[in-house]
Amino acid sequence: MATSPGSDLSSHGSSLESPLLPSKEPGWETIPESEPEKLGIDDMLQKYCGEFGSWQLRHFVLTSLAWALEAFHTMVMIFADQEPAWRCLTPGSGCDEKGSVCGVEPGSWEWEGGPGSSTVAQWGLVCGDKYKVGLVQALFFGGCMIGAGVFGHLSDSKLGRKGSLTTVCILNAIFGCLTALSPNYFIYLLLRFLTGFSTGGVGLCAFVLATEPVGPSKRGAAGMSTFYFFSTGIALLSGIAYIFPSWRALYIASSIPSILFLLLVIPFISESPRWYLVRGKMNEAMKLMRDIAKCNGRYLPDEVILALDDDNQSCKEANEVDKEAISGSLVDVIRSPITRIRLFLAVGINFTCSVVYYGLSLNVVNLDTNLYFNVLLNAVAEMPAFTITALLLDKFGRKPLAIGTQWFSAIFCFAGCLMGNVGIWKVIRMFCGILGIFGMAGTYNLLFIYTAELFPTVVRNAALGCATQAAQMGAILAPFVVVWGGGLPFAVFAVCGLIGGFLAYYLPETLNKPLYDTMTGMVEGESVAWTLA
Repeated sequence: MATSPGSDLSSHGSSLESPLLPSKEPGWETIPESEPEKLGIDDMLQKYCGEFGSWQLRHFVLTSLAWALEAFHTMVMIFADQEPAWRCLTPGSGCDEKGSVCGVEPGSWEWEGGPGSSTVAQWGLVCGDKYKVGLVQALFFGGCMIGAGVFGHLSDSKLGRKGSLTTVCILNAIFGCLTALSPNYFIYLLLRFLTGFSTGGVGLCAFVLATEPVGPSKRGAAGMSTFYFFSTGIALLSGIAYIFPSWRALYIASSIPSILFLLLVIPFISESPRWYLVRGKMNEAMKLMRDIAKCNGRYLPDEVILALDDDNQSCKEANEVDKEAISGSLVDVIRSPITRIRLFLAVGINFTCSVVYYGLSLNVVNLDTNLYFNVLLNAVAEMPAFTITALLLDKFGRKPLAIGTQWFSAIFCFAGCLMGNVGIWKVIRMFCGILGIFGMAGTYNLLFIYTAELFPTVVRNAALGCATQAAQMGAILAPFVVVWGGGLPFAVFAVCGLIGGFLAYYLPETLNKPLYDTMTGMVEGESVAWTLA
């Protein structure tokens, strides 16, 4: 029986359509693609990469070496600007009866180490010109104050943590070597200001870069350990200064380590994964996290990707197009009520702490012993404070330690102001000063990790820079307090310690709290915390 053409086409049409259309078999359904696991950096470090493995240890040590460089450029003034001993050229002329060179007949005396032993001997910065020594020190810390703000902003924005650290080390090496060639006092003053400008960014850039890749449970102890490198740098500097008694040779010798750091250390330091993340460089951030996991002997699955703490958008692959960079500034810090209060409190505490720390450091130099020994003793006395504070940091928290260490220092400073400056009381006052700096050294170390944890990644270095600026203002004031002499400086240091402890009382505890990436994430996280509380 013949079939009609229409029916034949119909039958063939159905057979031709079958390979082009999805199967209609019962039970068939589309298998959904699995969503990637999105984690913040802290969660990824804890769950997959490791909080403080071999990668973090190597990175931490290499980065923290920059603290020794900061110690060199900061404390070199103690030796370069010292007033050396002098002697009479004509015995019996009466000059040996004078306690100082002021009023002594010119030509009847000479500096024991020659005019090249220090800047004081080189340019006669004594008597009526003695204030010029303090002016150099004040302008150096003034440069630090400006540099901390500038490089704090740059490290949060375009340059990044590693780029900013590299820049300040280059500038330190250049300015330090040029300082040794200063033809007169005013060029020396300018170069010390410029050195301070670059030095102001070294500590905060190194601290943030060293601690940001560390997991939350290990970050406190790691952050507290950075100051060991600073104290070690001071101790080494006392030896370098002993070997190079000429102030010009000393400036070159103390600047060469910055060159070595640039050539031998910087190439092996990585950028912060948090900076990559907030700047929208997702590929670089994920590559670095995989390197961390691999070096630590851990495995980071491909389906796990990074996300900001306020990122509610779904992502399909870690190597997708980079997101738009997120940035912040001090304006954002001040605009938010939460961070505004924290910033004001941190600034006040850093200022008072710096007055006490640098003031007591300068007072220790007044001991009737060898200058090199004094500086070494000062550096060694700080180290036990770092150890004890680090051991207690995760047990008692940041806030109680910030209050306790400042009040500990204030008690001994107050005791020091009551002691006389003769006999056994002079020795007791010396030990009061050492115990005072012991307590404040612990506070100074604690403040870096505490301040860093109070602010999100996008403004962390800007906030740290602002707090560091306040600390430099305290450092500028400290020498003027010390020159009063007697028990009055100890009284001022005691009051500053008490005020700092009261300010710390109003700061929140950050122990085991997340390290936020964005301002929005912090606001939301703190709101949830208040609700649960």
